[in-house]
Amino acid sequence: MFDLKITGGTIVDGTGAEPYVGDVAIADGRIVAVGPSVDGEAARTIDAAGKLVTPGFVDIHTHYDGQVTWDETLEPSSGHGVTTVVMGNCGVGFAPVKPGKEEWLIQLMEGVEDIPGTALSEGIEWKWESFPEYLDALAERRTSIDFGAQIAHGAVRAYVMGERGARNEPATPEDIRRMRSLVREAIDAGALGVSTSRVLGHRAMDGEPVPGTFAAEDELFGLGLALKDAGRGVFELAPAGADGQDLVNARKEVDWMRKLSAEIGRPVTFALVQNDTEPDLWKEIMDESVAAADEGAQLYPQVAARPFGLMIGLQTHHGFAKRPTLVALKERCGSLEELVAELRKPETKAAILAEEDLPPNDADIFDGLTALVRMVLDKLYVLGDPPDYEPGSDKTVAAIAESRKQDPLECLYELSLEDGGRAMMMLPMFNYSEGSHDAIRQQMTHPYSVSGLSDGGAHCGMICDASIPTFMLTHWTRDRSRGEKLDLAWVVKKQSRDTAELFGLTDRGTLEVSKKADVNVIDYDRLTLRSVRMAHDLPAGGRRLLQEAEGYDYTIVSGEITRKDGADTGARPGRLVRGAA
Repeated sequence: MFDLKITGGTIVDGTGAEPYVGDVAIADGRIVAVGPSVDGEAARTIDAAGKLVTPGFVDIHTHYDGQVTWDETLEPSSGHGVTTVVMGNCGVGFAPVKPGKEEWLIQLMEGVEDIPGTALSEGIEWKWESFPEYLDALAERRTSIDFGAQIAHGAVRAYVMGERGARNEPATPEDIRRMRSLVREAIDAGALGVSTSRVLGHRAMDGEPVPGTFAAEDELFGLGLALKDAGRGVFELAPAGADGQDLVNARKEVDWMRKLSAEIGRPVTFALVQNDTEPDLWKEIMDESVAAADEGAQLYPQVAARPFGLMIGLQTHHGFAKRPTLVALKERCGSLEELVAELRKPETKAAILAEEDLPPNDADIFDGLTALVRMVLDKLYVLGDPPDYEPGSDKTVAAIAESRKQDPLECLYELSLEDGGRAMMMLPMFNYSEGSHDAIRQQMTHPYSVSGLSDGGAHCGMICDASIPTFMLTHWTRDRSRGEKLDLAWVVKKQSRDTAELFGLTDRGTLEVSKKADVNVIDYDRLTLRSVRMAHDLPAGGRRLLQEAEGYDYTIVSGEITRKDGADTGARPGRLVRGAA
């Protein structure tokens, strides 16, 4: 008898093969039979007629490094069909750590990934110093989905070099030898790879760039050679220019990545987005990565399925956040409802629109966003519900103001109060340059690109791209109206088998016999992304943006139903995934 049988669903098996109607049988956490018709009884049967049956999705770019130590559900990713996440990206993480330096790593993570430091300080119970000890602590966790970790260059550099490393001083040969040893130790213990950041905009709360931002090639190769020593692992990075700065060096990054991959024989995966300053630069870098692959290197650009857009609204960053009247009201009002009621008063509106901003606060790394929002109303889009991530120019605040024959700032003010002050607008920072809206599709269909950059668990007050796996299905295979769609089987493969195999997780990602029983049953016709909303449910009342989806009938991890009708069931089959030894 099978433990679970899913019958009559449209099977999209993750291999890229054509969908077909059939059954999936599960026993002992594995798929034991799959095909047009599977005979045999089961302890439980799910009737999937008219539904999609897919592998669980594998998200390789998240930042749950701290959240996983206190949270069992790993939302928002677990609500979007994701059954495995990879964290430790972009050179930031929480191990190794010298006793007494924990808060420094928290400040680094907060500055780079916008995860509230108070939540991390209250939520993390530090039980480790070395990276193997960190993995051992995580191995005790029981969660709704699986998770794997990479070792972060920033933590390693600070551990080895102390203040010299934190301040980005050059590494000595002895420093590099010790870093190489620590990375090898981590890979042997089960780390899935090593990560680094060379992005100028990735800074700690004190304004200092991530340790390793300016690392010379000998240091980068020292990290990579640890992977060669171990014979496994991925080298992940946020390259120079990924934030739209330092574009001169962005063109040089592929050169050393090509040499590194060829020397260590391991995959190198790097973030790639379109920027407005040089909107075609990504094509040059893509072409270089193809040439490198043809030469034997393993370079995999990591791309996002939609614009990287800051969520602008009354509960996040907005154009009036530094107006004295609004600042005073936020301190006085005890709820969002009370605040919105005050802001709707004509005299309050007139006062705020007439005021100047309060003086700049150099200690606030997001201080400049307030003025920026007011300057780019021709590129600030109303999202709506369901949200539209590929909006036309008629959805900008400037265009809406023109249609209403209204002052643009007054229009922005009124739009911010819609939906009880919960309405969100999108300010695309990357991947949505004027005149090239199809860049994302070209990036995704590139022969060596991988789907990533969801940043699940991070940028809590700015974005919620952990919902990208759902968006891949709804927008790209079903709803897109402004251009060519993508094949459903191809999209499922893109975010299941392809992402799993990059990190050597070959036991999952497809619906095949002997594979891990990570499965989604999806009501494709009903699948819908809801609007982004603000929650205050992190430790110490920390805030984060969440985005829910409707249409996931079941999510199954290791044969156990972890979510039913979009809700967590309380099942905790999720475990730490260690790299193949």
